Amino acid sequence: MSILLALIASLIAGLGEPEDLSLTDIRFTLGVFGPPRAGTKVLPGDRLVVSFDIAGISADENGKVLYSLATELSDAKGKVLFRQAPRNQETIAALGGRRLPAFAQVDVGLDQPPGSYKLKITVTDRAVNKTASATRSFAVLPRSFGLVRLSASRDPDGQLPAFLPAAGQTVWLHLTVVGFERDKDGGQPNVVLEVHLRDEQGKATTARPLSGTVNKDVPDRDEALPMQFPVLLNRAGKFTLQLKATDKVSGKTVEHSAPFTVQSHR
Repeated sequence: MSILLALIASLIAGLGEPEDLSLTDIRFTLGVFGPPRAGTKVLPGDRLVVSFDIAGISADENGKVLYSLATELSDAKGKVLFRQAPRNQETIAALGGRRLPAFAQVDVGLDQPPGSYKLKITVTDRAVNKTASATRSFAVLPRSFGLVRLSASRDPDGQLPAFLPAAGQTVWLHLTVVGFERDKDGGQPNVVLEVHLRDEQGKATTARPLSGTVNKDVPDRDEALPMQFPVLLNRAGKFTLQLKATDKVSGKTVEHSAPFTVQSHR
């Protein structure tokens, strides 16, 4: 056989059967398509986001993709606690290919009992009626003072994820403080949040951190304090976000850090 014929035969053999439907690159993230979450333990009041790719999805000649996504939450004994029926989705794979990014999320209630849980994700390719599933385990910790629901967006309402922040953009950081105590006299919390930004060498980007205090006008029934603040990404590079929250009433302090990269606009 000539070299040319051998090469053609090899290419044809390499094509094989169409890629089977599967869920790949499954990971817990801080927000939709955000940086990886450190660990699989969450506090009550948190939002657990699972980002992944749907591989082997089919598309018509115009790139239209039809699929559905369903989720199921169960406890350590296998008891189903919540089931989200399949939700039909439709999108256009404008760049071609048979891979599609997707995500699923679970809102952990403030009264969720501590323990081990499992989240099952099921995707169905509606065009060819093929199904793929994946299950991931996580743990809910006992209620305590902490920071939850950390995410970044391109808008103040948190509807547009900032999964590829670039120099020149303004990114809104969102988080929620839970497990705080209230002053015995006025019945108000007194929580101070400090935001430090550090460059790749660990040097602070500003002499003083951003800071804010919540100590008034919080309704008695509120058990969570949502916070947000804008950050202008004025240059490209690798950075670390460091958060420090202090409950002045209880004296408790919690810290959290997350690396992020700002892309060049060129």
